[in-house]
Amino acid sequence: MTGAPTTARETPGRPAAENGRTGRTLLALAFAGMTVAVQQTLVLPLLPQLMTRFDAPITDVTWVFTASLLAGAVATPLLTRFGDMYGKKRMILLALALLMAGSVVCALSGSLVVLIAGRALQGVSAAMIPLAIGMIRDTFPREKVTTAIGVVSATMGAGGSAGMIVTGLIADRTDSYRPVFWIAAAMAAAGLALVAAAARDVGVRAGGRPDYPGVALLAGWLICLLLGISQGNTWGWTSGGVLGLFGAAAALCATWIVVERRVRAPLVRLNLLFGPRSLSANVVSALLGFSMFAAFTLIAGFVQASPDEVGYGLDGSVLDVGLYMLPNTVTMLAFSFSAGRIAARIGPAFTLAIGSAFAGLCYVWLAVSNSHAYDMLAFSSIQGVGFGIAYAALGTLAIQHVPMDQSGIASGINSLVRTTGGSIAGAATASVLAGHVIAGTDIPALGAYELCFWVVAAASGVAAVIAVVHGLRHSD
Repeated sequence: MTGAPTTARETPGRPAAENGRTGRTLLALAFAGMTVAVQQTLVLPLLPQLMTRFDAPITDVTWVFTASLLAGAVATPLLTRFGDMYGKKRMILLALALLMAGSVVCALSGSLVVLIAGRALQGVSAAMIPLAIGMIRDTFPREKVTTAIGVVSATMGAGGSAGMIVTGLIADRTDSYRPVFWIAAAMAAAGLALVAAAARDVGVRAGGRPDYPGVALLAGWLICLLLGISQGNTWGWTSGGVLGLFGAAAALCATWIVVERRVRAPLVRLNLLFGPRSLSANVVSALLGFSMFAAFTLIAGFVQASPDEVGYGLDGSVLDVGLYMLPNTVTMLAFSFSAGRIAARIGPAFTLAIGSAFAGLCYVWLAVSNSHAYDMLAFSSIQGVGFGIAYAALGTLAIQHVPMDQSGIASGINSLVRTTGGSIAGAATASVLAGHVIAGTDIPALGAYELCFWVVAAASGVAAVIAVVHGLRHSD
């Protein structure tokens, strides 16, 4: 199937009550998406505190973040496929329920192992965003799909900033890590209630039986790949453990491809991953994931660095990091609403190219000028413009050519490769920062940060070029 997406219903003469119902659905999905994004970033500032609290090395404490990432990577294709089979609303509610349960486990945890287990439960909620995008395609009129996807996608940036601000406010008042998880649990409960009351599930059900061999093999190679990426700096990129994980990932992936080509109802139809229309959208998604996640790791360290001690930085606190990213939230939300109108004029591929170009421009700014507060505010504002436009268009591009009963898994695959790109960003930037330090210290030099800014800008630039090529090749 090629061409524009088929939506649930046409819109001429659409009654006001129907528009009101879609508005409530969008509100519920947007709030739930923001809640998921909050849990992804709220632990990052806590890692040093957790090392002291549990008397554990950074290699162990890092699992508080890694466990969530791995759980999300495995759960996303599985729950999005189940969403196509059994209903997207049902799977969204399940993801939010596990987020709430995981938050409670984290809040009550008395050991690092239990905290990591709770974070794994929280990580399953990563499937919520692609499920929401699939539900929007099922529910909304054609001309509103890109804008609605943009609003939900924009909550990733808004939630990421909110998570940093919440953690910063709490860190100023208490040494306990528990309050942030109680807040996450309360937000998850509110999101669960909103989705249950307001969201509608009107999409076509694919039916069929679960592809359990595909699930097991996909989980296996994703875990090996992401674990190898996340532990590369700690274990050493040429260590036997990391090379063994990458080798196992390659072998399991090859086996998975063979199985998926042979089973009657595969978990993932490979044309959704490697097809001529899907591949470019997935590559761009990985590159933009690289760009967004790099901001979480780079900006926090740069803002908190002291100019008097290391010669760069803004001498800020954890709270300041979140405040500097507030313009990102504002511009991301504002331009996500504009993305639909832009896409209607020039198409989602060229709209995606514009957003990717802005995403690269913000890092160019920091690479050239980074010594003032207004530099960080300008970076944040431009980044919000870029991702507000890009993620709205990307969500549409990933699903517009697939049958309605595969929209969930198509969006899920796109989200999965974005997560993989983000994982690579964390490992790549950490390697650069560790490899270029101030003489006699283990503190990254200014040149290391600037090199990272250029690398991330280049990744966004490549994404823009790929989007343009896609638009020229698939202009129908």
